[in-house]
Amino acid sequence: MSTFLLLAIAAGGIGLLLLLIIKLKVHAFLALLIVSVLVGLATGLPLVTVPETELEPARVGIIESIIAGMGGVLGSVAILVALGAMLGKIIEISGGASSLAGRFTKLLGPKRVAGALTAAALVLAIPVFFDVGFIILVPIIYGFCKAAGVDPVKFGLPVGGIMLAVHVAMPPHPGIVGGAGILGADLGWVTMIGLPVCLVLAVVSHFFSKWLNRKNFTMLSTTAKSFAEFGTEKADAIVADADAEGASGSEGGASGTATKARTVAPPSAGMVMTLIVTPLIMIALGTVGATLLPAGDPIRNVLAFIGAPLFALLVTVLLASFFLGIRRGWSASQLGDVVEAALPPVAVVILVTGGGGAFARVLTESGIGAALSETLLATGMPLMIMAYLISLALRAAQGSATVAILTTAGLLSASILGGGYSTIQVALLALAIAFGALGLSHVNDSGFWVVTRYLGLGVADGLRTWTVLTTVLGLVGFLLCFVVWLLVGVA
Repeated sequence: MSTFLLLAIAAGGIGLLLLLIIKLKVHAFLALLIVSVLVGLATGLPLVTVPETELEPARVGIIESIIAGMGGVLGSVAILVALGAMLGKIIEISGGASSLAGRFTKLLGPKRVAGALTAAALVLAIPVFFDVGFIILVPIIYGFCKAAGVDPVKFGLPVGGIMLAVHVAMPPHPGIVGGAGILGADLGWVTMIGLPVCLVLAVVSHFFSKWLNRKNFTMLSTTAKSFAEFGTEKADAIVADADAEGASGSEGGASGTATKARTVAPPSAGMVMTLIVTPLIMIALGTVGATLLPAGDPIRNVLAFIGAPLFALLVTVLLASFFLGIRRGWSASQLGDVVEAALPPVAVVILVTGGGGAFARVLTESGIGAALSETLLATGMPLMIMAYLISLALRAAQGSATVAILTTAGLLSASILGGGYSTIQVALLALAIAFGALGLSHVNDSGFWVVTRYLGLGVADGLRTWTVLTTVLGLVGFLLCFVVWLLVGVA
């Protein structure tokens, strides 16, 4: 099949994917599977796997490709996302978010509350999904804004910006983990490069949000009413609140477990910080060991085991279970309920990630990936720029950052895997895709509505602020990675 026809099928497949998700409101997981089957049929993949013969190599069937692609991605993603969700839920229910916000505010002073909340959001966003983390911090944002006499958007905009940046670029979040799996990127290097970039983006989010907030916006009436209910004393009350409640429901079992983990006082900010940083340090140790020590060295092997993301997160979840739960009065039953409550919300995320892996595998088996690789090389455009632009376009078109990352990784996997790139370069390409998916959050993105409605912004003001902020953060993140890419190339 000609390159032109393969690329036309790829374009048609992506167009159909967007149509199913945006117009027909088909769930992203089902849409990815449907398009995977249709693309496989259109490109001539066999219905079942054809064994190798003396004249022809083996050809993987459509269904086998989908199963292999989904299984390959979920082999790492499902475990990491589940463990990350457990860690985030334990921190959430224990009151760790309030402790972090209060501690950063005390350190930076009352005049720098926006910066303090942004710093706390950066840390909290590492184990907690974006939507969940932002909603956890909303009462704290409201309390401090009331105390300062400003609208919630003044403090909430930079908080949302940095939380979304961390969500797309830092493990264990599903988009970057799944994208890295498709590209064969080392999660240690992704973490070691992504974290400093996110630190810079926190500063950018803070100061650029101040510039966006130079004018006062008209708050929605419902938000204004909710905001008015928070008295000045609420700021201190939120930070010092001694109770943390879990999800409510009927008692027992997985069908609506009642989770009320009341504690004497929230955990210290130092304890929460230590737990969040622990897996990052462990992963970094594994990466440094693999870089500095020769293959077969016993110390390198030990560090590789310790630094495996799965093991690092498992250890951290166990530590959090003890220090934030058992040691502070939770029963084994309460801890089990908290952990169980973390899993249902991530099931859909895991399935969508697996669907993206299936689509990526079909693109590879059909020859579309190789055809796109040859076409991209002929354009002369650097692959880093191409990765960013494709991801940005897909993000703007269908709204989901995770789907944008996985689809872009699938399209470019042949170019990257066969390009002879170094470990650091592959990690940078994965991050370029991630930061492309950060930008242009608008009305087709659920995160757009979460942020704008909680902060009291109308659609027009949301586009002027949130959409602009996410695009600037994505562009700055990409440019920082591109600078590193140039330096690595020179070295």
